[in-house]
Amino acid sequence: MYVVPPPRGPDLAAAGAAGAEAPRVYQVWKGSNIFFLQGRFIFGPDGRSLFLTIFMIVAPVSIFCALVAKKLMDDFSTTLGLPVMVAAIVFTLYDLTLLLLASGRDPGIVPRNAHPPEPEIFEGNTEIGGVRTPQLRLPRTKDVNVNGIIVKVKYCDTCMLYRPPRCSHCSICNNCVERFDHHCPWVGQCIGLRNYRFFYMFVFSTTLLCLYVFGFCWVYIVKIRNAEQISIWRAMTKTLASIVLIVYTFLSVWFVGGLSVFHLYLMSTNQTTYENFRYRYDRRANPYDRGVVKNFKEIFFTSIPPSKNKFRARVPQEQRFQPRSTGGGFMSPNMGKAVSDIEMGRKPVTWDELRAITQIGDLEEGLHNANIEDDKVRELGEASTDLSREAVSTRSMEVQAALHDRRSSWGRGGSWERTYELQPVEAARGETNRMASGNGSSNIATGN
Repeated sequence: MYVVPPPRGPDLAAAGAAGAEAPRVYQVWKGSNIFFLQGRFIFGPDGRSLFLTIFMIVAPVSIFCALVAKKLMDDFSTTLGLPVMVAAIVFTLYDLTLLLLASGRDPGIVPRNAHPPEPEIFEGNTEIGGVRTPQLRLPRTKDVNVNGIIVKVKYCDTCMLYRPPRCSHCSICNNCVERFDHHCPWVGQCIGLRNYRFFYMFVFSTTLLCLYVFGFCWVYIVKIRNAEQISIWRAMTKTLASIVLIVYTFLSVWFVGGLSVFHLYLMSTNQTTYENFRYRYDRRANPYDRGVVKNFKEIFFTSIPPSKNKFRARVPQEQRFQPRSTGGGFMSPNMGKAVSDIEMGRKPVTWDELRAITQIGDLEEGLHNANIEDDKVRELGEASTDLSREAVSTRSMEVQAALHDRRSSWGRGGSWERTYELQPVEAARGETNRMASGNGSSNIATGN
């Protein structure tokens, strides 16, 4: 078992600089998952509950084989008891295989972005110091057309991406999962696009296994009654194992059987558990419902898409040296007010610092008042001030153009990972100061 350790950005960078072998993706995974066999199996953080589920399946079947099926074979007929025991064992192995396929594979995790998507200028510009400054913010939702119906997709601050339709962020696994249905504690995994089929087959086969054990326990009781010519109640007292199994399977079948019927309804209407409780499609149109037959074909007879995560692959070098992002400084719907430079080594830049570049009104007023008594000096001062304003305005426009170079849109091919260029604040501020000092010197020389 491999549990992802806490992040250690500087250690990874030092190891990479020393030429050490790059870690594998599962070793630096940012979710809460647990990995087995060097990333070949992925489970949720509550994957240990899987052992309880296995015990609740294997224990009653073992009792059935040892105390019911074996008795059928020894006391009555080999032709009856042996096939019953073999069928129970084979069906149990099949059930456990489906459980492993549902719990130990990638449910459809959407890879996280290293950087947030491009911000959009949708709040307009604010004029400060005579220069218009962009107000950048990511919209909370975006509209996507699904089968002619507009569906809103939300921005995920943790994964720094706009979730695809039917995708939701699991708070337990800390991942965005495609076609998210629910997080199952009995399976210890999210149920999503890539394992929903196996989840339903596991639940349905468990229902059949309960009915199988329940039925043959009654067969054994009836055999005892007929063989000894006693009442059914007296026959039940002679096989306590059958009574325990009958009660156990009767209670279990209400749970797994009810779950099977509920998901049968969800599949027929092409809903997920999350959508059924959250959106209530019985009150509005379901954009994913294509009819009962096509809905079932979509679940059981379409190829399962490959995983978007290669857990055993080596981490690319450019990602190894990136510091862990906490959502960036762009103004996402739920995040901070700073706008940080995405590139390595750049100092975070806040909008207050950007505005400071353009706030030269006080400097202009001071230069103007210092030379107000001399008309000639005033004219030179005003000309110089206009030149300063024009230069700074040009600088601000370059900043705005660099930020506004590319507009984001959901559904673009590839990843959201982009880099954005901001003009260095110190360079612009230094240029402003030099121009101001040159302006003052010029005015003094003219006054003399």
